[in-house]
Amino acid sequence: MYWIALQVSPDDDRVAWGWRALQFTPRVAFVDEAILLEAGASEKLFGGRRDLLKRLVSPGQVQLLSRASGPTALVALSLLRLRRQGQACPEALPDDLPLATLTAARTHLQTLERIGCTTFGNLRALPRAGIGRRFGTELLQALDCAYGQRPERFAWITLPSTFDQNVELVSLATSAPDLMFAAQHLLTRLQAWLQARNLGVLALELEWTLDLRRLDGKVLPRTEKLELRTAQPSQDMQHLRRLASEQLARSSLSAPANHLRLRTLDTVPWGGASTSLLPEDNKPGEKLHQLIERLSVRLGEHNVTLPQPLQDHRPECMQQWVPARSAGAAAAVKDLVGDAIYPPWLLREPLRLQVKGDKPFYQGALQLLTRARRIEAAWWDPQCAEPVLRDYFIARSESSGLLWVYRERLAEEQDRARWFLHGVYA
Repeated sequence: MYWIALQVSPDDDRVAWGWRALQFTPRVAFVDEAILLEAGASEKLFGGRRDLLKRLVSPGQVQLLSRASGPTALVALSLLRLRRQGQACPEALPDDLPLATLTAARTHLQTLERIGCTTFGNLRALPRAGIGRRFGTELLQALDCAYGQRPERFAWITLPSTFDQNVELVSLATSAPDLMFAAQHLLTRLQAWLQARNLGVLALELEWTLDLRRLDGKVLPRTEKLELRTAQPSQDMQHLRRLASEQLARSSLSAPANHLRLRTLDTVPWGGASTSLLPEDNKPGEKLHQLIERLSVRLGEHNVTLPQPLQDHRPECMQQWVPARSAGAAAAVKDLVGDAIYPPWLLREPLRLQVKGDKPFYQGALQLLTRARRIEAAWWDPQCAEPVLRDYFIARSESSGLLWVYRERLAEEQDRARWFLHGVYA
């Protein structure tokens, strides 16, 4: 058996730490002021006790709590209390542990000290029948548990199937940014729940309860809410805090709020963060989709757009600009691949070119560099008056560089082909 006892600082969230511990063992319990973990059956899965402790308590969190370990839960708890008092660990365990660190003995400490009984070993040396008559069976049972002679039973922590937490605010929130303190507290719990459940969140909802039912004669709703959505499953609370902060900063409360609720709307199995040994794959800073989501909140969804490919042979209809956070916009970051090399910039409307001797002119004569690429399309489109019949070329202009031009196919009533400028190569 291998027990770990953790004591969280008052500023930390005890529930979140309990949920975090469930990643390493299903046997986690709140006992008095500590969190107890029985990790004997799972320590090998995490590389041994030292590696398990490193993963449980990262270097940046060591200062936030105290921890101790022992062969039984009560021994680990007693060692934790000694460490909190600044006392050294005794050599003989558990015989030399002070009785003051045993919860069941606290109500009898004065009597036990008067008879010279100050350690676990002193108490164990006394006749059991006399201890039972004088101090009750609870003290004997606790002593047996400390020595591993009786199984220890606790109310184990269980994770809720869905995350839905509601907290009462310390003081009334009069503006939306005032809700961020409570929101950070709930997001910390959410991260622990996601890690324990091995899930990633795609959408969540913040809901606050208004303290007033009527203001200036106007009936107010009971609650107000906002949604946070991400393009990819995430366990990154820093990104979610940024999104929440950006949206709350642009929201207004109809009245002061007294409660805040956070619940998940959409979660998926978490595949873990992808890693690579290549330096170009481990660039510092936030990811592209995180930047897009943050800018969409700050500037407005319709002001941050991406091209979305469409199945159409007409170049001007091959893509449309959609909000970057909308469904399907993730595919827009991929390059358009076709049989021809398309220019990065298409004109909004093709520009008709002058023709001299069947040669197109644009700030001078154009030199055609490629063979014709023929497009025959839009015969199925009822909104198009005539089918699109074009021959595309890459042309060179001495003053403008590389251009993308096309020639319309001759119709029966035409005697000369018309040329148009459709794109420019930067």
